Order: sequence, then C-alpha cells, then structure tokens
Amino acid sequence: MTRPRRSVLYVPASNARAVEKARKIACDAVILDLEDAVAPDSKPSAREAALAAVRDGGFGHREVIIRVNALDTEWGPADLSAVSQSTADAVLVPKVRTGRDILEYDSALSAAPASMQLWAMIETALAVFRLEEIAGAARSSRLTCFVMGTNDLAKELRMQLDVRRAPLTAMLGLTVAAARAHGLSVLDGVYNAFDDETGFEAQCRQGLEYGFDGKTLIHPRQIEICNSVFAPDAATVAWAERVKAAFGNPENAQKGVLSLDGVMVERLHLADAERVLAMDAAIRATDT
Repeated sequence: MTRPRRSVLYVPASNARAVEKARKIACDAVILDLEDAVAPDSKPSAREAALAAVRDGGFGHREVIIRVNALDTEWGPADLSAVSQSTADAVLVPKVRTGRDILEYDSALSAAPASMQLWAMIETALAVFRLEEIAGAARSSRLTCFVMGTNDLAKELRMQLDVRRAPLTAMLGLTVAAARAHGLSVLDGVYNAFDDETGFEAQCRQGLEYGFDGKTLIHPRQIEICNSVFAPDAATVAWAERVKAAFGNPENAQKGVLSLDGVMVERLHLADAERVLAMDAAIRATDT
C-alpha cells in the first residue's frame, strides 16, 4: 500500500497537550515516545498515557506508532507487553544492533494484532555493520520500516555534524540501500534546530536525494516544509504522467525503451513513474 510518510512527529507520550495537538496537525504519522523524551520516573505513567491515546483515537489518517524502551531496560518488557495489546499501527524499537534483536522484538509482539508493524531505529555503531542482516529479518518478522537515529549515532561515533552531515553520508546511503533491498520504508533522522528553517529545508532535500521516504521531526513547525519537500513536485508528476502515457500508447506496447523529449526512457522508468503517481494520489487524498 502506498502511504505517505513525509513527516513523522515525535511526541512525548507524557505530554497530554502535545498528544492532543498531534491529532489535528498536518503530519503523516505520530510517534508517541516512551523512550528518550520521557524521564525515568515518568515512564510507567507515560506508557498508560500512550495506551489511552491510542484507545481514544481521533488521529484521523495519521499512523500512530509507539516508541518503546529497549528490551534490556527495566521498562522495555512491560512496554512491549502493553503495546502488543493495543491497536497502534506500529511499535518503534530503539538501539537495534543485529538481526537477532529484530526477531526478539518480534517474538515479544507475538500476541499483537497481525496488522501491527515493527519499526526499528538505526542508531548504533554495530547496526551500521549489520544493516543487511537487520533488514533481512523482515522476511520472518513484522519489520516494515527503518528510522535513522542520527543523534544517538553521532554521539556514539563522536561525530561533529553540520547541516550537510558529511561524516554520516555513507551510513545514510547504506541504510537506504539495505531498506530498499528488503522492501522497507526508511525515514531520515531529526533536525534539532527547529527555528532554523533554512537549514532544515536543506537537510530535508538532502534526505530526499538519498532516497528517504520522509523525515522524523521534533516540532510541529517543521511539518509544512517537510511535507512540501518529500511530496512529488508538479514537474515530477507531469513527467511521470508523460512517461505512463507514452508506454500506454498501443504502438509502444512491446517496446522496452522509448525516446521522450530527447530522453531515453526505459520500462524501469515506467515503474518509477507509477510509484510517483500513486504517491501523489495518496498525498492528495490525505491532504483533503
């Protein structure tokens, strides 16, 4: 199913006002966070608040994901047990290191509804060396999406990052490649300076260039720019329509390659054009 994931907003599950606001803003998905955004002594109450928010609903078209604490923490097992009984669209798990971690989380969700997805944070040094193995666990688990944890990864590797994130570029590209090799969605990490619209837009465009489906966000004011960057623009949609129409012409039914406006277009470009048009239609339906 083509589903927009341009803008995915982290919301502390313990912040009732922020959760209520998330029901109305224009993001594509909401992550109710039980991990980094919640103080240790507030984690049990945040868990209950997240479950209540999912139970109460009201998020409309937005996917609702709960980010749990890691299984090896004192809160993780209880988080997984509770969330598996909910109707959340997905569970986001942190600090993944190997494919075996994915299978352990999947086992912890054995009682969850079949529709519940497993999303995984890519934010450890070891995970960088196990990306294909981790993505490959999708063959025997609920895994459907990678989420870059760029803050944790940079901290572990002692990197100094600016807007362009040069030290991370190889890891960003490899994460996208591993995700695509196994049919996963993949989301870019957060941009911390939420008042810096210029820098944020530049980083969104960088993420788009790398092939990310969208970006995780820490503030609602980042949503509009993010949605705009990660949606196919008018020129891209128009070109996709021309490619589809050209291959749809009966005289081209058996052709594998065409010349269109001086550009050689293959059937692989038709598949990409159909993807663009499907996403454009999904976004239009969402935005209306």
